[in-house]
Amino acid sequence: MIDFSFTEEQQLFRKAIHEWCEKRLNLEAVRKMDKTGKMPDGLVKEMADLGLLIMTAPEEHGGTGADWITTCIAAEELGYADISCAVPVFWLVQSSWGYVVDKYASEEVRNAVIRPAIKGNAFIGIGTTESGGGSDVAGFKSTGKKMGNEWIINGEKMYISGTEEVQKMGGGYWITVRTAPAPPGAPHKGLTGFYMPINAPGVEVTKRFDDVGRMGISTGGFAMKNVKLPDNHRLGKEGEGFYPTMEGFDGARLLIAAVCVGAVQRVLEIGMDYIKQRKAFGQPIGKFEGIQFELADDWAELEAMRSLVYRTAWMMDEKYKHNKFTSLEVTKYIAATKLKVPPFAMHAAEHAMIWMGAYGYSQECPIDMAWRGIMSYCIGAEGALNIQRIVIGRELLGKEFIPYK
Repeated sequence: MIDFSFTEEQQLFRKAIHEWCEKRLNLEAVRKMDKTGKMPDGLVKEMADLGLLIMTAPEEHGGTGADWITTCIAAEELGYADISCAVPVFWLVQSSWGYVVDKYASEEVRNAVIRPAIKGNAFIGIGTTESGGGSDVAGFKSTGKKMGNEWIINGEKMYISGTEEVQKMGGGYWITVRTAPAPPGAPHKGLTGFYMPINAPGVEVTKRFDDVGRMGISTGGFAMKNVKLPDNHRLGKEGEGFYPTMEGFDGARLLIAAVCVGAVQRVLEIGMDYIKQRKAFGQPIGKFEGIQFELADDWAELEAMRSLVYRTAWMMDEKYKHNKFTSLEVTKYIAATKLKVPPFAMHAAEHAMIWMGAYGYSQECPIDMAWRGIMSYCIGAEGALNIQRIVIGRELLGKEFIPYK
């Protein structure tokens, strides 16, 4: 029989995170963060004390060695608390990209950034997107040239999360650059991953973008002009950086979906409280089928999405622990979570706003923060929605049906 229950340890973990979030990330605190553009003072250190930062790293490297199901529990609870998605973004890029940096890093890099980031003393993020686009990883223009035991990096990255936080905290980014020409028919070859400290000579943070949502974390870009990185900053094998980059995207996409599950749960609870109290024509508007049926559909969809997320997290754990599934099998399901959950979450927030009428369109109501924050996941954070469709189609039909080949 299939067992859908969480372990006692996981249930206690969820309870602890939920109680902490109620104190530190209530809706009032989230609205303040949304208006000021800053996370609450001391929040990052408290997350570190709770073991939340890069919790996917093994214990021998300073993490808690959390599996992906437990990590999705944290994602769901953070999404439920901070429906603006700012703190979840700060957290999930480290839980996913910190995981692959730690997995492929030298001990020097691990000591320089992973161990400090786990303690809340550094930030490690993902810096792949370029001005020409982000989903076409094989088309990146940034370059790396090896000179002795060093690499000379040139290029520019754009729409990168945490560019202001990393300057304050220290740390850096996983970057993927082209280090060799792509052979015919294999554009994904010749890419290499690196850890690039933000304070490396030649790195310049170029600008901040004023995002529509998730205001509590910055988004910016940085230029790399003849940046010298030692070879021990290389992540994985030379010329094969495409694969660990995709591994990082897989982890991030799964956690994005889990965050959205939590945000929808909170949005529907806020909406239900309202439609049970607001009256029209002498009765609560929740009695009207136009609203009640939409709520019922959203709740049913949420339960389906939650099941998909945790089933996929289980597959991820089985892949890493027991090689039960291939990477491509898991990637197909991860693409499904990224394809389905964020758009549903955005529409569920939209539904609740409409139930609330003028109040829902005001900032007296918190749901606008969810609507704006979740939109970033629909637009392209960690891969555009149509990329997920291409991934799924490739796995269903075969590689010969990839449209760009």
